[in-house]
Amino acid sequence: MDKNIRKLRNQDNNPCIEESDASQKCLNVNSYDKSMCTNYFLRYKSCRKYWQNIMVQRRREGVKPDMPTAAERQEMIAAIGGKPY
Repeated sequence: MDKNIRKLRNQDNNPCIEESDASQKCLNVNSYDKSMCTNYFLRYKSCRKYWQNIMVQRRREGVKPDMPTAAERQEMIAAIGGKPY
């Protein structure tokens, strides 16, 4: 598997794999009719925006790594009672 693909599929690097997979599955089921998958695309976009903001905040505070690990993200999501997007 290509190095970039492995990075995108890595849970620690990509917090929105679930949303990305759901979008792709919707496209496959609906013969790539994008109008049928708008909600999936918006959810993915919201996910990326949310975690990008977390990453920027952690950089400002000097926290390493910039992106929380998959385990840390699960704890954060549990603490706020579910996904905010």
